[in-house]
Amino acid sequence: MRVVIVGGGFAGYHAAKSLRKEAEDVEIVVLNPTDYFLYLPLLPEVAAGILDPRRVTVSIPETLPGVRLLLGKATAVDFDARAVTYTDPEDEEHRIGYDRLVLAAGSVNKLLPIPGVPEYAHGFRGVPEALYVRDHVTRQIELAASAEDPAERDARCTFVVVGAGYTGTEVAAQGPAFTDALAARHPELAGQKIRWLLLDVAERVLPELDKRLGKTADEVLRSRGVEVLMKTSVDHADEKGVTLTNGDSVPTRTLVWCVGVRPDPLVSDLGLETAKGRLVVTAQLNVPGRDDVFACGDAAAVPDLTRPGEYTAMTAQHAERQGKLAGRNVAASLGQGRTGTYRHHDLGFVVDLGAGAAAANPLHIPLSGRLAKAVTRGYHLMAMPGNRVRTVADWALEALTGRQTVQLGLVRSRSVPLDTDSPELPRR
Repeated sequence: MRVVIVGGGFAGYHAAKSLRKEAEDVEIVVLNPTDYFLYLPLLPEVAAGILDPRRVTVSIPETLPGVRLLLGKATAVDFDARAVTYTDPEDEEHRIGYDRLVLAAGSVNKLLPIPGVPEYAHGFRGVPEALYVRDHVTRQIELAASAEDPAERDARCTFVVVGAGYTGTEVAAQGPAFTDALAARHPELAGQKIRWLLLDVAERVLPELDKRLGKTADEVLRSRGVEVLMKTSVDHADEKGVTLTNGDSVPTRTLVWCVGVRPDPLVSDLGLETAKGRLVVTAQLNVPGRDDVFACGDAAAVPDLTRPGEYTAMTAQHAERQGKLAGRNVAASLGQGRTGTYRHHDLGFVVDLGAGAAAANPLHIPLSGRLAKAVTRGYHLMAMPGNRVRTVADWALEALTGRQTVQLGLVRSRSVPLDTDSPELPRR
């Protein structure tokens, strides 16, 4: 018996791990564009020069022994023939059969029809994008130091982040300390104002979380000089900067797009029923009418039994737990164990705000300051399936010696377009 899992993110990785524990004599295959599981919540620290990118990339072959990895991107599924078609990194097309299929393809950057955004904005869903942002911000400060035109210098020292959810808030919170460290190495920038702007059409920062967490994050951002503009977004963008929906013109060379995510484009090509762009599944994570197909994570519209009539949010917390259940239910469908139903009450959230600050509500107890920071980092270490010691070492080195502030130039702008169905891979 062969189980093919499409996707190696939070849902797919934990589905494979759970299935490996539950089932015997089953071939488990993970089809993923990279050979690693990406611990996405720490990606802002990669962009800010705190963590080496290898810390947030956990080897699938190393941490999932007994699971077969196929490098490639799924392009189609023939449900009648029980086969998945995929393209490998060298653009060769292959086909693999399955007895059970788990669709955990994840999500990509959410696009909005705003003029100039696809051309001049960059997302934040994969390591290539984080490395690009790190190099780009470094380059802008260095170019600003050599600029003779004050207007050009101001534009290069202005950074706009759109989206005040988890990712955008963390990127904007990490930004000022990063650019301050960069600017400190250039005497020419003494006294130069460096602007960070965080925009969102919502009424407050972190609108999806408890108001107290949003208030804490808002206060930290403003204390660092971040210009927090709520009920505001980008009207249009061009090579000189952005024009906001409030009419303000902001000269800038940096536009980081963190407005949210949408399911992997594979979902819309499958011919299955969808809701809000996600695959409709039962509370047991089955695709209706197909007992051999399961779906979980951002790709699946999983009924939220704690909030009747709604679907679970597209968060890592849900994806991980759904993946674990999908693995158990696949095993049950093969006669090993019992089928379970997905029901999860959130246990709280953590938001890392950099520089000794965080907002957290473990078990719905609101925390802020250094205690929240300790809880947040402790949570991440427990949630990571590997690289814990190396991650702690990077945190310690950053605290003792400061962060490394060089641009490697390995990822160029054209390699990380906003409109991509594979943010985990640079476009060739």
